[in-house]
Amino acid sequence: MKSKLLWLFAAVTFSVGAMAQQGPKIEFLAKDNTIDYGKVSKDTDNGIRSFEFKNTGDAPLIITNVQSTCGCTVPSKPKEPIAPGKTGKIEVKYNMNPGPIRKTITVESNAVNVEGGRVAIKIKGEVIAKDDVNILEKKKGVPTSDY
Repeated sequence: MKSKLLWLFAAVTFSVGAMAQQGPKIEFLAKDNTIDYGKVSKDTDNGIRSFEFKNTGDAPLIITNVQSTCGCTVPSKPKEPIAPGKTGKIEVKYNMNPGPIRKTITVESNAVNVEGGRVAIKIKGEVIAKDDVNILEKKKGVPTSDY
């Protein structure tokens, strides 16, 4: 009797573990789910970056929502489901206001490998303001002549 209960318990445990592994899974290719803009200038950078991900599960991955923490960062999600083994991308456009970049984007999906189907992706970096040159301002360090 004990042996049968032990086998039943082992079978149930294995079945539950196997079921938890089935379904779509999202794996981002960026290290720590973060893209580093580095130091960039608004004049030379459009602020668009792409987060690539792969569906490592065995069912279609559906991205249901992609939301930023503020209006200065606009993400766009894939419109079609991502088949198992295929990759997709989420584009993020930052408005390139001068100063530090520290933004979080929440991705909602049917992925079974992240809690509640939600995963946070981040952008970081710094937008450098171009130095304004005032031609009327007297330059420092330039020798002047007294005639």
